[in-house]
Amino acid sequence: MSMPVRIDDQLYEQAKAASKGECRTIAGQLEFWAKVGKAALDNPDLPIEFVRELLIARAEDRKHLTQFKPRQFRA
Repeated sequence: MSMPVRIDDQLYEQAKAASKGECRTIAGQLEFWAKVGKAALDNPDLPIEFVRELLIARAEDRKHLTQFKPRQFRA
C-alpha cells in the first residue's frame, strides 16, 4: 500500500539524484534509505556500509546466485 508523505524539498532532490545512479524510482530510493536507516538503528554495532550491502544482497534475484564451494587444501 502506498501513502502520500510530505518530505523536505532538499531531501526530495537528493533522492531524485541518487535514484538515477541506483536505477530506482524516487519513491524507491526514499524507501531504501528508510530501510537502511531503520536497520542501522536496530543494529548499532554494525557498520552502515555493511547494513547497506546486506539489504542490497537480500533484494537480489536468487536465480543469479552461485553456490559457495570451499577450496580444498592439499595436505
